[in-house]
Amino acid sequence: MNDQNTDIYDPEFVADLFDRCSSSYRRWSSVSSFGFVALWRHQCVARLIAASNPRPVIVDLMAGTGEVWPYLLRRFPDLDTVCALDISHRMHLEAVDRLHGEYADRITHIEADALQTNLPANHADLLVSTFGLKTFNPEQQTELAKQIARILKPGGGFALIEASDPKGWALRPLYRFYLDKVLPTVERYFLRGANDFSMIGTYTRNFGDCAEMADALKAAGLEVTSRSHFFGCATSVAGTKPIVQF
Repeated sequence: MNDQNTDIYDPEFVADLFDRCSSSYRRWSSVSSFGFVALWRHQCVARLIAASNPRPVIVDLMAGTGEVWPYLLRRFPDLDTVCALDISHRMHLEAVDRLHGEYADRITHIEADALQTNLPANHADLLVSTFGLKTFNPEQQTELAKQIARILKPGGGFALIEASDPKGWALRPLYRFYLDKVLPTVERYFLRGANDFSMIGTYTRNFGDCAEMADALKAAGLEVTSRSHFFGCATSVAGTKPIVQF
């Protein structure tokens, strides 16, 4: 288990965590969520606005191993490139291993902290992130919102989704028991004593839902709407960067 004094939001901790679980990430996240992560990624991409640029540049923050890219390519078949940004070196390697054909040359890999990216201002027509928000504390979410506002072109759109803690749902105790007790036990049994994926329970409990991220995005000058998915087990925020009229 992690030492109680460990800062689970420290970028180095997060990078090491996902480096360790990178080889099992795709399979484990799909199985442990009963396939809901695939549905939620589809719903997240569906929340993106129609790009005004016929060949949009799309930034995928906390890209992981690229699970959202097939949905982006189906929704925007003429996209110019997906700029895949992730802090984990091993996640990038796993993503590269599964690329093939013309799919590969449409992905640009950037190994960086999303809070300190060197992507230029007004770079992206669209921006997406699936299941990376929970690894940021409220202060980091404020900085991330500023980065999103900086990266997006005026008129550009974004959609972000994250597993959440469905407070108020009658079945929340069962949901919490599954995340906090069942998943760690199964992980230790099948993944040789690992307890990396069990951090999902801690992160989602601390994260709550996308409400704070929505407020941070609004404070950064973006137009935002929020949505709940499957009784609040996931929440999403989507919107646009306004075009300033002079």
